[in-house]
Amino acid sequence: MACRISELVLDAADPERLAVFWSEVLGYVELGREDDGSIEIGPPGTGFGGPQPTLVLSPSSAPRAGKLPLHIDVSATDRDQHAELERLLALGAKPADVGQTGAESWHVLTDPEGNEFCLLHARIQPL
Repeated sequence: MACRISELVLDAADPERLAVFWSEVLGYVELGREDDGSIEIGPPGTGFGGPQPTLVLSPSSAPRAGKLPLHIDVSATDRDQHAELERLLALGAKPADVGQTGAESWHVLTDPEGNEFCLLHARIQPL
């Protein structure tokens, strides 16, 4: 085996707000805070080094120019895509237009700070 993704780091104007949002989206819990204001969230009971990567929301006041070159894809585990889309929108996600044709099987959304992510059609088993 080579490497495995252990954590994803996302710059955030408001790490607290994004930590709450992504914890609700992913079913994660807060794992810790650093002196610089970073907040790490991850799967309950496993945390860092488990089968899923943790997410670190790192404070940044640097303006972002354009879209991120990397985005997160999520898949529902316990409901169909439509029900999960409704849940994500209720949490504060917003639909995004990145030039879709309308025939895609996924939905493009943004988190509360405008970071794009996709809700895929495939339903996957929870870990």
